[in-house]
Amino acid sequence: MLLLASLFYSCANAESQTSIDNNSTTATKVSTTMKVEIWSDVMCPFCYIGKRRFEAALSQFAHRDQVEVVWKSFQLDPNLKTNPTKSVKQSLAESKGWSLEQTDQTMAYVVNMAKEVGLTYHFDKAVVANSFDAHRFSHLAKKYGKQDEAEERLFAAYFTEGKNTADHQTLIQLGSEIGLNDVEVAQVLAGNDYADDVQKDIYEARQVGVTGVPFFVFEDKYTVSGAQGSALFLQLLEKVWAEQLRLEPQK
Repeated sequence: MLLLASLFYSCANAESQTSIDNNSTTATKVSTTMKVEIWSDVMCPFCYIGKRRFEAALSQFAHRDQVEVVWKSFQLDPNLKTNPTKSVKQSLAESKGWSLEQTDQTMAYVVNMAKEVGLTYHFDKAVVANSFDAHRFSHLAKKYGKQDEAEERLFAAYFTEGKNTADHQTLIQLGSEIGLNDVEVAQVLAGNDYADDVQKDIYEARQVGVTGVPFFVFEDKYTVSGAQGSALFLQLLEKVWAEQLRLEPQK
């Protein structure tokens, strides 16, 4: 679909490029770790799809428990005004200059793509919301080792449940669901805590050439742009792990 590449501002689609080759290997158990950083935005439909595809690959990877996943903040539209009275379809059509019919076709395409990985998108219920505070919430969750849980709840709240992910009471509730302290979440959201962390992530994104999300960085060496297939993610996990073995031989 011609509109797919520019869907939701600069959200990367499943046909974006990757920097790896075709080498792969069988992993061997060693006491090492692998870091995977993922730049994403709550309002990016491909980011949730990419999360599912990456998780599917991770579930097949022998050393999945030794993979550290770090979520990084990215804003597709930093100037977006939260507006619960405006539909996402209307907002997208206005921002891209598309007709409502074109927007409907594009959304239907993405809904079907999400369905393939077991996700149910309800764009008709989604709330137009600036994602900055949601990213601050994610950084707070990271402090307690709950960042992946926070990202999952944010995605589901936005795409499936039609919740306002910029609303502080909504974020407090999501925090409670994953075991965060209500009072601390409220205090963080009422101030500017973790704002610098969000801005740092966005700055780092520019430095590594991120123009669309999701964007995966494996051990600061290999990058994957877009919601690629699980087979490719698994291949890359194995490749990077093999390189880690060469750097840190089994004792």
